[in-house]
Amino acid sequence: MVAVVELSSGPGTGAAYARAALGMLPGARRGGALPEIEMVHRGVVVDRGHLAAYDRVCGFRLSDTLPATYPHVLAFPLAMRLMTMPDFPLPLIGLVHVANRITVRRPLSADSRLDLSVRAADLRDHPRGRQFDLITTASIDGVEVWREVSTYLRVTRPAEPRQQKPASTRDESDISGISPAAARGEAVRGGAVWRVPARVGTDYAAVSGDRNPIHTSRLGARLFGFPRPIAHGMWTAAHALTALEGRLPTAYTMDVAFKQPVLLPAKPAFTATPTATGWEFALSSKRPHLTGSVIAAAS
Repeated sequence: MVAVVELSSGPGTGAAYARAALGMLPGARRGGALPEIEMVHRGVVVDRGHLAAYDRVCGFRLSDTLPATYPHVLAFPLAMRLMTMPDFPLPLIGLVHVANRITVRRPLSADSRLDLSVRAADLRDHPRGRQFDLITTASIDGVEVWREVSTYLRVTRPAEPRQQKPASTRDESDISGISPAAARGEAVRGGAVWRVPARVGTDYAAVSGDRNPIHTSRLGARLFGFPRPIAHGMWTAAHALTALEGRLPTAYTMDVAFKQPVLLPAKPAFTATPTATGWEFALSSKRPHLTGSVIAAAS
């Protein structure tokens, strides 16, 4: 039985990061399973000033229609509250966001009152550790209009050396539905070079509440093995969607896989190409940073 925890206001993320830091101390105890809890915040109203700030940071046009990635930000405090519970089986600090799927069932207006919910599911083994899914939904008048599945990995084992496959059998894309050309970032239709300034980490942290120090601090990044701060994965996913504004279906599913981090500042290459069902896109430098697709909902 899943217990529903109703919140009357969005919790702040500062205290959650403090709890996450305490959870890293020696002797901190954790549960062996995901908590059977659903965090719910009903009647969420969009702050248009915040929406405009988010649009500017991510590169969207100012609009009364919510970007597909915006409800992720609205629900992020609920996710933080859940993942920093004392019995959550994996510590928040050190989790790697490896994949994200967003389903938009219809366009969302900034005038909408949203009921948000977040729960964790499917704790499972991974060759490099343990991973789980965070399932977030947005509903209006009891009808689900938006859904997100974010996959997180806790790395506990080093990567095994890669086996070089013969050229004739090598799978150059490691997520279903992404073509080898998109995964390599070849010059397909819609290519552009992104100029990503160093301030993107702090700017996105301010509008998203995701103040993980790997994105905002050189010292924090170095503590986790990065030479300098890295861009938020959800910023790269959002910025990828800006290239498709005006060409997205009314209802669709966006799948992204986060590969190598984008070290800030950066000038990665973005490519996008239309398909029979939507779009494929990729962001890469010497190696892929992100691969993704947009697939229109069946009519």
